[in-house]
Amino acid sequence: MDKSKHYPIDKVRNIGIIAHIDAGKTTTTETVLYYTGKTHKIGKIDEGTTEMDWMEQERERGITIMAAATTCFWKPTEEFLAEDYRINIIDTPGHVDFTAEVERSLRVLDGAVVVFDGKEGVEPQSEKVWRQADKYRIPRLCFVNKLNLTGGDFYMSLSSIKEKLGANAHPLQLPIGTEANLQGAVDLVGRFAYIYTDAEALELKKVEVPDEMKEKMEKYRLELIEKVADSDDEVLQKYLSEQELSENEIRRAIRAATIAGKFFPVLGGDGRKSIVKALLDSIIWYLPSPLDVPAVTGINPDTNAEEQRHPDSKQPFSALAFKVQTDPYVGRLTYFRVYSGQLASGGSVFNSTRRKKERIGRILLMHANKREEIAEVSAGEIGTSVGLKQTKTGDTLCNEAHPIILEAIKFPEPVISVAIEPKTKADQEKMGIALSKLSEEDPTFTITGNPETGETIISGMGELHLEILVDRMLREFKVGANVGAPQVAYRETIRRIVDKQEGKYIRQSGGHGQYGHVVISLEPKNRGEGREFVDKIRGGAIPKNFIPAVEKGVIEALDSGILGGYPLTDIKVTLFDGSFHEVDSSDIAFKIAGSIAVKEGCKQGGAVLLEPIMKVEVVTPEQYMGDVISDLSSKRAQIEETQARGNARVIHALVPLSEMFGYATTVRSLSQGRASFNMEPSHYQELPKNIAEKILSPSTADKS
Repeated sequence: MDKSKHYPIDKVRNIGIIAHIDAGKTTTTETVLYYTGKTHKIGKIDEGTTEMDWMEQERERGITIMAAATTCFWKPTEEFLAEDYRINIIDTPGHVDFTAEVERSLRVLDGAVVVFDGKEGVEPQSEKVWRQADKYRIPRLCFVNKLNLTGGDFYMSLSSIKEKLGANAHPLQLPIGTEANLQGAVDLVGRFAYIYTDAEALELKKVEVPDEMKEKMEKYRLELIEKVADSDDEVLQKYLSEQELSENEIRRAIRAATIAGKFFPVLGGDGRKSIVKALLDSIIWYLPSPLDVPAVTGINPDTNAEEQRHPDSKQPFSALAFKVQTDPYVGRLTYFRVYSGQLASGGSVFNSTRRKKERIGRILLMHANKREEIAEVSAGEIGTSVGLKQTKTGDTLCNEAHPIILEAIKFPEPVISVAIEPKTKADQEKMGIALSKLSEEDPTFTITGNPETGETIISGMGELHLEILVDRMLREFKVGANVGAPQVAYRETIRRIVDKQEGKYIRQSGGHGQYGHVVISLEPKNRGEGREFVDKIRGGAIPKNFIPAVEKGVIEALDSGILGGYPLTDIKVTLFDGSFHEVDSSDIAFKIAGSIAVKEGCKQGGAVLLEPIMKVEVVTPEQYMGDVISDLSSKRAQIEETQARGNARVIHALVPLSEMFGYATTVRSLSQGRASFNMEPSHYQELPKNIAEKILSPSTADKS
């Protein structure tokens, strides 16, 4: 394919590959790269030869840690689509600790391929990434992988997609053979079969449908047409009048239903084999181009009016920065999705989120960690810039004459913390630089200082997340560090509404004094709703120029907590009255007054401690189920349900994170090494009083 030519926007596909850990997502992506000519050999995880998992930690552990972008080109096999297409792919992690990589990728993509393990069907993280895609209304294809392995079951997986995800899903292919005898697939739309022609199954041949599968093919084909016919008026009319539908007409209806989010096509096979060619065809046929998705909406910061940007290179430039990465060779890389207009290298761009002008150095096309310099990027494309110094994840880049702020990306809060200190004096300064760069890259990695102990506290989404970040500090930044035991990231909130709480800061010292006076109300919010500051000052009780200082004082007080130094969450603070002095009032006075009001108000509001609760799934042989449930119950678990999965039993439970440290060892010893588990954050809930008292008592408190 001609990589230098500019592809029309309708010939572009921006897709993500998402899945539960170990479903074969990266392997499928590696096979895609092989068949599109991007690589000359299919990368293998167990050999450490993958293109997309390029980090040392990824290759050592056999997991994806960082979302990797690449671009490839594909010409569909059917004659009626004879042109080649550009596919921008982001391969995302499957482990829940790296959920931020999935979140930011889905925010800027137009479509996704969800890979399922054919032996397991829908797994916990499959459901998590599916719900993330729901949130962004991403059209999806489903690929049931590993059907060649013992236990691989296409129809079980299809049922679990329908039942667990509530998805209107239906196959476009039916596998020929099962497990080790998997030979290819029947194409329901075209009424033909693909079979493997060589021992390695790296080539496909189009043949007649085997006689024993013709009846099943017609049954599933009719069901398919029924599911998608109402998405295309012409197809619906023909279907109702019982006229024969052409292959092209059926594909058109499938495409319309998929893009509308009403239908999810399902394919299946072995992601290491040539059946991936059919997956590539389906990406082109059924997933949207940037023209097929709604125009992006944002706010004009000058007028506060809502505006739209259409995927047109002639419109004013707008883009969303969705990832920042430190590259040892070229420095700071910023990945961005262009929604409208064009951007040339060497030009300048306006960061409307931070009201800063930035210069674009070079624009790169990334292939995992390899770079290719390009002259410009246009609407609908994904680019990477060198030279943006102040832009962070979630910032909007635009034309200064036509400013717009696009919706930022929201990330979950960290749930686990550890104390970290440099090993030597020489490591001290380097550690600060390394932590700063890593937190720029990863919005779910936060750094705070404990003023009482002088410790540096790092927080993240799980033990593995923090372990990887500390390992990266050592390898990439050459920083030696001692790390403490993991601690739960507790939160605080209030139980009661406080209608009126004053905060006053008044000082007289000979010359100009200090005067700040605020009146606020505090209100608890529902779990997971976060914090909110509302300005309801009317009639100039506090001049507008002091309001940001009040808000800053409120936020700092919420961050420092009331009971044990843990940040307050799920709380609404409303500023509705106050007073000022024409000479003595200042920003610092109002900031302190805001802080005093929050601290006093939270005491009146019945501050309580919250702990993170994890959603846990344990898969165990039946004979160990009783022991596993008994152990979970001793950990304050709430057992939600148990299910059968083949010969195994699956236990679903909600368990406090504080009880789950070291659980991998526990569950192995309970089951002679045969059970496994998955865990992901669910929600925060109030701690039982006796446990809260232990945490907050001076002898046992860890106020990190």
